[in-house]
Amino acid sequence: MAKSRQINVKNLLTLISVGILVGTEFLGVAIAAGWAIAGLLQLGNTIALVLMVAFGMVGIYALFEFMKRAISLEPVRG
Repeated sequence: MAKSRQINVKNLLTLISVGILVGTEFLGVAIAAGWAIAGLLQLGNTIALVLMVAFGMVGIYALFEFMKRAISLEPVRG
């Protein structure tokens, strides 16, 4: 019979909270950077949207990598 491993709720809630906080910051900065660069260079609305989407995707990737590392350091089961 396999051992039943309990979920550490405190660590799980910490990871969820950190994901929400850091994700909001990453996406906010990424989208604002696209908007600001397009505005400073007067590139127009279409290019501004393209930059915001591109930077937003970089922000999502950064969040994904951050959460992978956070999950590896913060044990949820055990």
